Amino acid sequence: EKHKVTPGLATVLVGNRTDSATYVRFKKKAAAEVGFHSIDRHLDEKVSEEELVKVVKELAEDDEVHGILVQLPLPKHINEHTVLSSIPVNKDVDGFSALNIGNLVMRGGEQPKAMPCTPWGCIELLKRYKIEVAGKNAVVLGRSNIVGMPVAAMLQNLNATVTVCHSKTKNLKGHLLRADIIIAAIGRAEFVKSDMVKPGATVIDVGINSKPDATRKRGYRLVGDVDYKAVKEISGAITPVPGGVGPMTIAMLLKNTFNLCLSNNKISFDKDSQEPIFSEKPFPAS
Repeated sequence: EKHKVTPGLATVLVGNRTDSATYVRFKKKAAAEVGFHSIDRHLDEKVSEEELVKVVKELAEDDEVHGILVQLPLPKHINEHTVLSSIPVNKDVDGFSALNIGNLVMRGGEQPKAMPCTPWGCIELLKRYKIEVAGKNAVVLGRSNIVGMPVAAMLQNLNATVTVCHSKTKNLKGHLLRADIIIAAIGRAEFVKSDMVKPGATVIDVGINSKPDATRKRGYRLVGDVDYKAVKEISGAITPVPGGVGPMTIAMLLKNTFNLCLSNNKISFDKDSQEPIFSEKPFPAS
């Protein structure tokens, strides 16, 4: 109110993936709850890459939009890099631009203008629940640009010893059993079983998958990449699906939007106001 500016968030959704649609729906609700200006663009799955880039560029020229999020993954006929590259770094609310990622992983680099929301949410969970990371063995299951790659960098910056496992990893179970912290992000329903987890390990389940369930009105229920019911009996801490990482992703998205609004409008905090989101480099480079 003081500066007469409202943080504005634009989301572009292509197609009708259950997980993507769920995230966008909750994002819109959260933005409304905190009084953000929200714009949503829902495009057909067959939209061309050229048409999608045009929509992004139109949003980039809107002064009321401070952050643009193109919901990933995109259909296979669209090059994600091309689309994401069309988002100006000062409106890259998901922190996926080469500049933001580069600043995140560089030792002693500049602060990123925004950080990938889901990985940042995972780290925030570890911090808020005071789970020790430094010196611990962390296994990231999945190497996507959305979660696996950036969360591995964040964990490494917090001095964890990080192993990234993927479809070509041999002895996957052995790697998981050595992990003090597991970040599961492969998009395979209930893949991680209790015999793959060390007793007392911290398990953060990023996956969100639809599983047929005739007892539900929608005909399905949402589950993660971890067999929650079984793994919770031996883990030291575990996030549920839904209700775990999802809300944290949205919270970090709103923090990124707010921060970009400040940056784009050259607004700084005074000593009596809230602390800036990135008052220090988010993750130490030492």
